[in-house]
Amino acid sequence: MNSETDLEIRAGRVKLLLMDVDGVLTSGHLYNVPDANGNMVETKGFDSQDGIALQWLSWYGVRTGVISGRNSPATAERARQCKMTYVYQGHIEKIPILEEILADAKVGSREVAYVGDDMTDIVVMNRVGFAVATQNAREEVKAKAHYVTRAAGGSGAVREVIELILKARGHWPELLKKYEAASD
Repeated sequence: MNSETDLEIRAGRVKLLLMDVDGVLTSGHLYNVPDANGNMVETKGFDSQDGIALQWLSWYGVRTGVISGRNSPATAERARQCKMTYVYQGHIEKIPILEEILADAKVGSREVAYVGDDMTDIVVMNRVGFAVATQNAREEVKAKAHYVTRAAGGSGAVREVIELILKARGHWPELLKKYEAASD
């Protein structure tokens, strides 16, 4: 873990927030339910507060995206709802995807935050300016993180990271005012 000042600097330069999905945007639980024809389909649960916070980032020009090892229509729909710029599924080898995203976004790796929870995320975390592990992450992942969330994946961990970014970039007071939550 790093000092509060170091975290503010890292969070303040974020122009792109990338995340894993299962265990980060969700609890990691996968639910198989029958569709209308009796075929099994997978679904997941996403945190609503993560969702609104992801939209806030778009207001301030911070792009978002996911790099997931699994293919899931639920993930694609959630990414659409949250106005994510980058949606890559079915990729457990994440470095080529990261490089593609960096080239397209025209940002440096120091300007990227990545939130992960499992071993496949460490390689990305080692290459970005703000590496975050969720509270439920593997210990090996936490050891590589600049910050470990208090919340678990699927339970507000992404919201926690976004609040850090918005505060470090100076946007939090404006949001509080917008929603009439600021104390005078």
